[in-house]
Amino acid sequence: MNAGITEANPHLVAPGPQPGAFTPWRDRLQALQPRYLRILVDWRRVQPTPSQGPDWSQPADGCLRGIPPCAAFSGIADELRAAAAAQMVPVIVILGTPDWAASPPAGCESERAGAAARMPADLEAYRVLIRSLLELGAGERIALPWWSPWNEPNHPLFFGPQRAACDADRAPQSPDRYAELVRAARAELDAAPGDQRIVLGEVAGFDAPRANAVGSAEFARALPDDVVCGAGVWAQHAYAKVAGELAADAADPAAQPGAPRILRGVTDALDAHACPGGPLPVWITETGASSQDGRDGCEAMARALAVWSDDPRVDVAFQYTFREDTAFRVGLANPRLTRLEPAYGAWRALATGGLGDPAAACAGQQ
Repeated sequence: MNAGITEANPHLVAPGPQPGAFTPWRDRLQALQPRYLRILVDWRRVQPTPSQGPDWSQPADGCLRGIPPCAAFSGIADELRAAAAAQMVPVIVILGTPDWAASPPAGCESERAGAAARMPADLEAYRVLIRSLLELGAGERIALPWWSPWNEPNHPLFFGPQRAACDADRAPQSPDRYAELVRAARAELDAAPGDQRIVLGEVAGFDAPRANAVGSAEFARALPDDVVCGAGVWAQHAYAKVAGELAADAADPAAQPGAPRILRGVTDALDAHACPGGPLPVWITETGASSQDGRDGCEAMARALAVWSDDPRVDVAFQYTFREDTAFRVGLANPRLTRLEPAYGAWRALATGGLGDPAAACAGQQ
């Protein structure tokens, strides 16, 4: 099984000397031998107004929500350049509808998320976003082979409405709306030179229907056949021993390493579409363990990685993130880049073939 990672700071990815304290931490990230770099494209950030196109070189300070070390870089453009220089494959993930592009409120949606989680009202604007990023890649001679049309379309904080009313017995609405995005993305990707594939799903790890969210398998089952069968892979989020809203239901199913209940339900739902090309491979595009859980969290992560490594359906697992975000504490290095978090040992074991003994992989972790 290959490794991937979500990391927005190119100074932690690009080879060669990096500013300040970043170089040794970049080396620690690269020691995990990640093949893929998952790049989050926040539409709200890159195109806050419709009067101007997306700004792929938007300045960033390189801090972590104001926490040093810091070193400036130029947005998504520098992230792509870093991936190319490190010979990592970019995986593009879109999220965050700008206010100007959002549909009006409807159905069961998150008040806290607001317009950012609403379906884009104008699919042409969404296609222009994709077209613009494809043009950037072409201009930089960077292949962009993998595209996820939306992040966590079954989670009310990222997409909605999930249902017409907040009732788990009501039919889900988000799969059909998401399917519109997939078709729009696929049309734009197919019109561009090169080989671009859809990373389908990118779903939060809900193990069953919820009043305000759609279960992973429920979502996969409700998607139209053409959307499922036209995809390259299915993307599933599954955290190890992590509780909290952003991790969906992971605290329960991850009690069994690798969240087998979720994965079995999802693969059964996907296979029911009977795609002519055969079963879709699965990527675990977000996973991680709480940095507060010490050695227990590391061992849970190691067991999950071992289960996925042994599953012929699972091709890649992506750590979220390397430098820990204070809003979601599942990273592998603390925000100030002064300490590795315990779960780093599990990912290092994946890179070196040492997953057979989770206790040994996590020895010395507290």
